[in-house]
Amino acid sequence: MGYILSLANQKGGVGKTTTTVSLAAYLGKKKKKVLVIDLDPQGNATSGLGIDKGDLETTIYDVLINDVSITDALYESSADNVDICPTNINLAGAEIELVNTMSREQVLKNALKPVKGKYDYIIIDCPPSLGILTINSLTASDGIIIPIQGEYYALEGLTQLIDTVNIVKKKLNKNISILGVVLTMFDKRTQLTRQVQEEVGNYFGDKVFKTVIPRNVRLAEAPSHGVAIAYYDKSSKGAKAYEALATEVIKRTSK
Repeated sequence: MGYILSLANQKGGVGKTTTTVSLAAYLGKKKKKVLVIDLDPQGNATSGLGIDKGDLETTIYDVLINDVSITDALYESSADNVDICPTNINLAGAEIELVNTMSREQVLKNALKPVKGKYDYIIIDCPPSLGILTINSLTASDGIIIPIQGEYYALEGLTQLIDTVNIVKKKLNKNISILGVVLTMFDKRTQLTRQVQEEVGNYFGDKVFKTVIPRNVRLAEAPSHGVAIAYYDKSSKGAKAYEALATEVIKRTSK
């Protein structure tokens, strides 16, 4: 199938990387072959899937900048059926280095061609910005998932993100669409969170996933052990939520 999915929100701290890692792990558990592309220079998806950022011969930086084949930059992750094209801080320079590259918005899309048919899902963890790396991700993708935190400023900046998606759809990738919006760090006990849920529902309608991701200590702990929540504590509320989200993603991408 080779469905390419961007996890994007230019607002940081919304659970984007946690969602990338956890969703990938549960898709893998459901016998889907998954590739994670860590496109965030912070490299949290890389370390969260058990890869040492300080001990990498090749990364997504080399693929984008040095014309290394992506097949030479893939590593087995700590999750079953999940490979990763990792990153490290070198990627921070890619925004500037890609500026003078011909068809710079298409670099990632072209790089993924050799592996697209080998995976059921390719999931890209975007950086918290709307720069050239995120544009590359959107240009390469079939769909986008937008994680939104259940807090006061949740909808701030979303108009800019949606405008960017629409521009990419018009000029670079007519096939991209919003697969869904997922509420993260959700605390149903607070009135504010319920208000955010209502606003998101009014704004995105049926694009909002039924699954909401709760605030959960075990979710926060898992990355420090280099494993996804599916392996760290599969009985936790966070794990069960991401398993349900994976089921929804499979259903929506199978239509």
